[in-house]
Amino acid sequence: MRYKNIIANQQYVFADLKSVMAKATPLRSGDELAGVAAHDATERVAAQMTLADIPLKNFLNEVLIDYDLDEITRLIIDEHDKNAFAPIAHFTVGDLRNWLLSEDANTEKLRFVAKGLTPEMVAAVSKIMRNQDLILVASKCEVVTQFRNTIGLKGHLSTRLQPNHPTDDILGISASILDGLMYANGDAVIGINPATDNLHNLAELLKLLDHVIQEYQIPTQSCVLTHISSAIQLAEQNIPIDLMFQSIAGTQAANTGFGISLALLQEGHEATLALKRGTVGQNVMYFETGQGSALSSNAHHGVDQQTLETRAYAVARKFNPLLVNTVVGFIGPEYLYDGKQIIRAGLEDHFCGKLLGLPMGCDICYTNHADADQNDMDNLLTLFGTAGINFIMGIPGSDDIMLNYQTTSFHDALYLRQLLGLKPAPEFSIWLEQQGILRQQQHHIQWAEHMPDQFAKLLMH
Repeated sequence: MRYKNIIANQQYVFADLKSVMAKATPLRSGDELAGVAAHDATERVAAQMTLADIPLKNFLNEVLIDYDLDEITRLIIDEHDKNAFAPIAHFTVGDLRNWLLSEDANTEKLRFVAKGLTPEMVAAVSKIMRNQDLILVASKCEVVTQFRNTIGLKGHLSTRLQPNHPTDDILGISASILDGLMYANGDAVIGINPATDNLHNLAELLKLLDHVIQEYQIPTQSCVLTHISSAIQLAEQNIPIDLMFQSIAGTQAANTGFGISLALLQEGHEATLALKRGTVGQNVMYFETGQGSALSSNAHHGVDQQTLETRAYAVARKFNPLLVNTVVGFIGPEYLYDGKQIIRAGLEDHFCGKLLGLPMGCDICYTNHADADQNDMDNLLTLFGTAGINFIMGIPGSDDIMLNYQTTSFHDALYLRQLLGLKPAPEFSIWLEQQGILRQQQHHIQWAEHMPDQFAKLLMH
């Protein structure tokens, strides 16, 4: 279906819905690299005006990637909730924006319509919203998940403690875990990106994390971020796996490049549930995403990278994850060129994920060859705090010495919690108080002299 609009006495014609979506997207280097971006700002505005007038029902009838060729398209269409969609079925994209920003769209109503929204609808409305719009609407969403604690409650901010080490050295990892716990980090997950993926190494890392959590009765969960096929083998050996991890993308072809399918994700989900390691809930999946992954594997089908990112959230939503993490600036400046593009993309991802009912966090990060710096990350961090993000990363000194990129540190979480009066997960907060790390009534971390001795044996195992 062709779409047209006239602006400044010039007619703009868009070949199909895919083209309108791509050209309406705020400028980013990945879409330019793919050859799908608007030629100039005027064409972008024309596409945004056109997009605003498109009925939401069109997204159910005109798919962006062929139904027969893509299992994610089939997932989106086949599992669309018509009852949840009914209250907004008469909306255009512009109507949806206006309603989302209205007082009528409260937390309860947003939760109800979530399953009636497709990723393409949500991506479309984000393209005609300013940053403040994305923040305001996301702040009204509340997505709560549970495993050994409760994540996502309003007024709370959780962190992933990321103790990576370039050689997977147990002592180095243990020191980083201790450091993070002393800064009240780790309630979302203590999660290691392994330097090597052999099964023995993975098992030893998982046993270390399980030992720390069980020895000190920490109400949190662990994860070693290996490929799901390896983790399934470990689960079958009864290795202590709390969360099953996998990176996911928004097309079947891109996921094939990752070595995964919906069927394999289902197998991993069931294998982890069978271990029954959760205490307050059974959200057992941890997914990571990032704009540009489909383009980097030549699996984008001519669709813009932000829409593909949002389609990945349909995959995540199917498996009721504990955590979904957009690693926003990690792929590099070929996809998000500078701090401005990274900030915009991060706010889009968080908004779209939350609106679809996902427990969104963000690795607020950049690579060393991007035109960005830590001040850009401070800005995005602060914006995310106001938008109600579920969790962020906590890494020693903001510098991941294994993955070689820049992200947020343990003390960045303290800054945001102090600034906005946010607390860790409730169960984790109680544990922190019991250990003398956190005095909640003062909303800040208190060093306790007995803590280093109390945890010293962690570094001796």
